[in-house]
Amino acid sequence: MKTRHIQLVDEKLTRKAVEEKIEKYRVYLLTVPADYLFKITASYSLAPGNSDQFNSKTESAAIKRVEFELAREKYFNWMHKGLMSLKEDERQIIVRRYLQLETEYDIDIWMDLSIGKTKYYKKKWQALLRLAFALKIEVYQQDRNEVS
Repeated sequence: MKTRHIQLVDEKLTRKAVEEKIEKYRVYLLTVPADYLFKITASYSLAPGNSDQFNSKTESAAIKRVEFELAREKYFNWMHKGLMSLKEDERQIIVRRYLQLETEYDIDIWMDLSIGKTKYYKKKWQALLRLAFALKIEVYQQDRNEVS
């Protein structure tokens, strides 16, 4: 007898993983953390300054800002590469539903695509699953032994 391992995709956890990545994408689109911005208020102290301090607060804020921008750009490139692996209609669904500043409702998308509700939701799920595979974030169920 031969034993082989079959790994099945955990659809619920995979969907959750994709949605978390999409949400991070949206956060990158919509926000820049306030702690990365320059401080406008002046601070005064009677204690002498620390002469071995390498960066001022302004320099530190600038460095953090550049690091944030680089991380955001890297994330966008990663997500866009995954999106480009989708079929045209799948990509359109994902972008319109999740990745624009002003997202659209499902009903508006399926009406524009001239497809039925059931077919739309099936395509949407397939698009999310393909995106998970393209981004290499799919989640598998525990190994199951199968005897053949």
